[in-house]
Amino acid sequence: MAVMTAKKAPVTVAYGDGIGPEIMDATLRIITAAGAALDIERIEIGESVYNKGLSNGIEPSAWDSLRRTKVFLKAPITTPQGGGFKSLNVTVRKTLGMYANVRPCASLHPYVATKNPKMDLVIVRENEEDVYGGIEHRQTQQVVQCLKLISRPGSERVVRYAFEYARANARKKVTCFTKDNIMKMTDGLFHRVFDEIAKEYPDIENEHWIVDIGAAKMVDTPQAFDVLVMPNLYGDVLSDVAAQMTGSVGLAGSANIGDHCSMFEAIHGSAPRRAGQNLANPSGLLHGALLMLSHIGQGDVAERAHNAWLRTIEDGIHTYDIYDAAISKQKVGTREFADAVIERIGQRPEHLRAATYAKGAALQLAVRAAAASSRKVPVGVDVFIDRPGGNPDEIAAAIQALALRGVKLTVIANRGTKVWPNGNPDTFWSDHWSCRFERDDAPFSAEQTVQILSALGRAGFDVVKTEGLYEFDGERAYSLAQGQ
Repeated sequence: MAVMTAKKAPVTVAYGDGIGPEIMDATLRIITAAGAALDIERIEIGESVYNKGLSNGIEPSAWDSLRRTKVFLKAPITTPQGGGFKSLNVTVRKTLGMYANVRPCASLHPYVATKNPKMDLVIVRENEEDVYGGIEHRQTQQVVQCLKLISRPGSERVVRYAFEYARANARKKVTCFTKDNIMKMTDGLFHRVFDEIAKEYPDIENEHWIVDIGAAKMVDTPQAFDVLVMPNLYGDVLSDVAAQMTGSVGLAGSANIGDHCSMFEAIHGSAPRRAGQNLANPSGLLHGALLMLSHIGQGDVAERAHNAWLRTIEDGIHTYDIYDAAISKQKVGTREFADAVIERIGQRPEHLRAATYAKGAALQLAVRAAAASSRKVPVGVDVFIDRPGGNPDEIAAAIQALALRGVKLTVIANRGTKVWPNGNPDTFWSDHWSCRFERDDAPFSAEQTVQILSALGRAGFDVVKTEGLYEFDGERAYSLAQGQ
C-alpha cells in the first residue's frame, strides 16, 4: 500500500505531442501509485499552439500556471519544421531562469546492453549562458560570429548547485570540465569560480579536467566520475553522450532547475511515428518525474517508484526499444509496462543498486553577496572591419596615414591571429580584420573611439563592430591575438 504524502504539491503538467500523452499517462499512474501527492494544473503546449500562430509554442495563460505552481512536468512536443518557430524548451528555460540542467546517467547492466556496466554519474550543465545566448551576427561576406558569454553569477549558481546536489545525494566528488587552456577568460572564469566554491565543501572531493581529455576519460572510464559540472555547450553534448553510454538515450530524464520555477522532462523527442500504438517506453519521462518528486520534497515517493522500476527491468519486462530476446522475458507496451511497475511498488531490485533520494534536506542555494567591484579603466578599442581583398600592410598604412591623436594602431588580427606587424606570410586571410587601437599615455576615452570611427569612415573603411579594451584593477582584461 502506497504511503500518501499529507499535503499536495501544485504541479503544472503538459501532455505534449506524439507519444507524449501516452507516456505522461503511464508516468502519472506510476508515481500516483507510489504515493505522489500532486495538485495538477494541465496546460496546452506544442503543436496545437504553434498551429494557432504562436511561434513560441505556449499560450500566454500558461505562464500564469507556471508562475503559480513553480513546477513543470512536460512531455515531449513537436516543433513544426521551417523558420520562425522557437524552441519551447529554450523559451521556458530562459524566460523562467532555469540555470541548471541535471541528467543522471546510470547503467542497467546486464538488463540493458551497454559497454559501461559500472557507470553511474550525474551531469550538471549550465543552462542559460555560453554560446547558447544565441547572439550571432553575419559581419562580412565570409565571416559570421557567435558570442560566448560566461558570467560570474551564472557560474556561481550552477557550480554551487552541483556541490549541493552532490552533498544531498551522498555523492563523493564533483568534477569540472572546461577548455580554459584556450578560452582563458570565459572558461577561465568558470574554472576559477569552481575552485573558489569547492573550498566551501571540504567533505566533497573536487577536480578539474580540460574538456577534450575529460570527455575521452568519461567515455573510456565513466566510473572515474560522480557529479560533473560544465558550461552549456559541453554539457549539452556530453549529457547525450553519457545517456547513450548507459544503453539508451530513451531511458534518461532531466531536470531544469531555477530559483522560481523548475521543469522536468524526458530528453528524447515526441516520436510522432510511434504515437498511438502503445509502444513507447515511458522511462525517460518517469525519470524526469522522479527528479521532480525529489525537488518538491517527496523523495520517499521517488525512491519507491524508482526501485519498483528497477525491479521491473530486472524481471525482464521491457518495451520494444530495449527488448533483447537473450535477456528480456516479456515484451510489453506502454500501458502494460506501467502496470508492471505499479505491481512492484514496495519492492526493491535484487541485483541492481537500489535508488536513494534526498529526503527533506533543502539545498543551500542562496545567492552570496557580490564581491567588491574592481576598478575598471578603458585602455583602447578593437575595431573590426570588412575589407575584401585587403592585406594587413595596406590596411596598416592607410590607418597610420590618418594621423590619429593620442592613440596608435598596435596590432591587426585576422580571425584571432596576428597578421601585422611582422605577420607570417603563410597565414590565411579572410575579409574580417580586427584593428587594435591603444592609448599613448592618457586614459582612453569615448571621444577617442568616436575620433577613430569617424576617421575610418571618411577613409572608406567598413566598420562592422567595436569592442572596448579594459583593465580591471590594473590587469589586462582582453585576449592577445595568436602570435602576439
